[in-house]
Amino acid sequence: MQVILLERVAKLGQMGDVVDVKPGYARNFLLPQGKALSASDANIASFEAQKAQLEARNLETKKEAEALAEKLDGQQFIVIRSASDAGALYGSVTPRDAAEAATEAGFTVDKKQIALIAPIKELGLHAVAVKLHPEVEVEINMNVARSEEEAELQASGKSIQELAAEEEAAAEFEIAELFDDIGSAASEDEDLAPAEEAPAEDDTTA
Repeated sequence: MQVILLERVAKLGQMGDVVDVKPGYARNFLLPQGKALSASDANIASFEAQKAQLEARNLETKKEAEALAEKLDGQQFIVIRSASDAGALYGSVTPRDAAEAATEAGFTVDKKQIALIAPIKELGLHAVAVKLHPEVEVEINMNVARSEEEAELQASGKSIQELAAEEEAAAEFEIAELFDDIGSAASEDEDLAPAEEAPAEDDTTA
């Protein structure tokens, strides 16, 4: 099926290009999203008549996207989730969650702009692409943690595995110290205990 693109579409073409696509892709994505029109003679003529306006509108939205991109690119957003000690989430972080985290921080981002291939299912820092405009894309980081404190540690560069190893080492150290204290106390008790008297020798002679 041939369509005429009303905006740049990645891996497909630029605004005004007439391209061949699968009918399902056109019906389910390009046409309802307003990214293309079927390439009939009437639609092509209509596009040519409105081309200048469409290009001007595209340029305006691109400038707006670029202004937002300067502020948004590289930003890190914290998402608190329950997870196992191994770091597996009880649930997942979706494009909606990422968009809401960015919006709460003062950025206008829609879930449709979040290019997340698959939901995030583990604790840690995750790079996520955000498509602000067909020609403008930035990358943000989702800091998925079980608490604000854990998020701060992850932001400093420590992984959940390193944090777990540190906690385990600290627990083992405390246990070792506890046993040392118990051992020292036992030794002191032995030193303070009175020595047992030796049995008196029998002076009687046969």
